[in-house]
Amino acid sequence: MTGFTRRTLLKASAAAAGGFGLGVVANAVGGALAGPEPRILKPVRTQARLTDAGPTHDVLTYGDPGAMPPVLRMTRGKPFAARLVNGMDEPTTIHWHGVRVPNKMDGVPFMIQPYVYPGDHFDYAFTPPDAGTFWYHPHCNTLVQMGHGLTGVIMVENPNDPQFDAEVVLNLRDWRLGGDGQFIAPFRARDAARGGTFGTVRTANWQAGPQYDAPAGGLVRLRLAITDVTRIYSLRMHGAEAAVIAIDGNPVAQRFPLGLLQLGPGQRLDLAVRMPDEEGAVVGLEDIRGTRPAMLATLRSVGSSLRRDLRDLPALEPNPVARVDTAAAEHIRLALSATAEQVARESVCGSIGYSFWAINKVPWSGDTPDPTAPLAELKLGRSYVIDMENPTPRAHPIHLHGMSFTVLSSTAGPVPPLVSDTYLIQPDEKVQLGFVADSPGDWLLHCHIIEHQKTGMTSYVRVV
Repeated sequence: MTGFTRRTLLKASAAAAGGFGLGVVANAVGGALAGPEPRILKPVRTQARLTDAGPTHDVLTYGDPGAMPPVLRMTRGKPFAARLVNGMDEPTTIHWHGVRVPNKMDGVPFMIQPYVYPGDHFDYAFTPPDAGTFWYHPHCNTLVQMGHGLTGVIMVENPNDPQFDAEVVLNLRDWRLGGDGQFIAPFRARDAARGGTFGTVRTANWQAGPQYDAPAGGLVRLRLAITDVTRIYSLRMHGAEAAVIAIDGNPVAQRFPLGLLQLGPGQRLDLAVRMPDEEGAVVGLEDIRGTRPAMLATLRSVGSSLRRDLRDLPALEPNPVARVDTAAAEHIRLALSATAEQVARESVCGSIGYSFWAINKVPWSGDTPDPTAPLAELKLGRSYVIDMENPTPRAHPIHLHGMSFTVLSSTAGPVPPLVSDTYLIQPDEKVQLGFVADSPGDWLLHCHIIEHQKTGMTSYVRVV
């Protein structure tokens, strides 16, 4: 790959911004089309009250500190534009997690785009093909920037979606804070080599156990995004009937009761919740994983009952994801593994100095201008099946950029044909993920426990 110096990176950043100027995007034949006015996303350092100890300093957020955490609304099939203006004192980018964007919009430093240095800007422009719940975050110095709050939820709406009586969005995440409410070290090496370093303060929408009002007897669309850098959740709901209607932005083939569902960092969940008829009744969303269960958020019934029925709720329309041809598919073997074979290189984008994890026994050496060779070189339009195995003693939420896959089979038991971009693979599990290589470019594949990602469990596939 071409090497970049800081000077060439700055020039490339300016050129990229010029190519996607305000309100203009290039069309396929080189002309210009009027596009939407770009949403300005300016990551800045601010403060927020996350604990009773007083304001936490050095919190990072996109845009207006009074609207934390941010939510972006898009519409399926309609152009969207955003201008990233870096108001921080270090480089950054934006990755649109789960949104199938063109490769040059994917936000991966060196591989896809230059860093956006302090005071510089970069224009993103794309048309989301899928409706659902997604999120966005930096792909530079990820452990610190995400750990300090630089994440936001994306709602891509479909005008044909069924009518709900209310909608609640929850950004679920931890914070690594000391007793004084200020940030402490983002990780411990011994924990990075295991399941990852957990936060000390748990929040939903940057609050401890927030409560939201919803119409009694009404149907609520509850959108959850796990933007945590480490924590795996085991979710269940108390006090109301709740059905899973979408996972990772894609409608499920057949909705099912929430019961108990495990999701990892990077994953999303859409629930249809039927509120109790009694005014003042409280519904709770709880995480029961680990030794300290936590009530994440509650919903309170208000007003006279609307007497809605979950059974009357129409299904969500499926997204236009290409169907894998399993009979003709080529198989890609992928094994997750631990390693101590090499030390990660220093990087502008935040190497944490260790190699603990790998894919196919090759640890990612850091964000460099010349990364390792791709896992596989794929032909555009062809079907592929990833045969992924996890012989490690830890679960790993594996995320594929740019494309969606279908879960075909698992040694852990029967699986529905779930369409997703992130799969939480359990220890000793083997799973088959089928997809069509329908977008050209280099696409990352990595664990979304960020310490695992930054210490080697990262690679990529090339579609040509």
